[in-house]
Amino acid sequence: MADIRRVTDAFSVAPQISEDDVEAIAAAGYKTLVANRPDGEGGVDQPRMGAIRAKAESFGLSFAALPFSGAPTPEIVERMANILNEAPQPVLAYCRTGTRSITAWALTQAGQGSADDIIDAAAAAGYDLSSLESLL
Repeated sequence: MADIRRVTDAFSVAPQISEDDVEAIAAAGYKTLVANRPDGEGGVDQPRMGAIRAKAESFGLSFAALPFSGAPTPEIVERMANILNEAPQPVLAYCRTGTRSITAWALTQAGQGSADDIIDAAAAAGYDLSSLESLL
């Protein structure tokens, strides 16, 4: 099973998932998958979004593709916020290590709570976002 890291009741992150992980993700109660990793980034062995989407939808999950490389741009943050506001919850977002996904999530939370609370939630999930403090 994927290394799922709960950030809040409504949002979790994971490193790259595979088609084989989807059934357990659905059984764990997730309602939406968000793919933040571009297809092919990890070479030919990386699981493809289309196959994961098909498997997710076969288990009744929603799927959103929002692939990006590097730090999330303001457009990516806005699109991520829209996905999180509209998607059935809880949401599981994934990328290569989970860092892109949690960074995008954290930036969607900017101004909605204290920076310390956002950083602490990320830290509890195993991610150090202290460098984003001034943006949150």
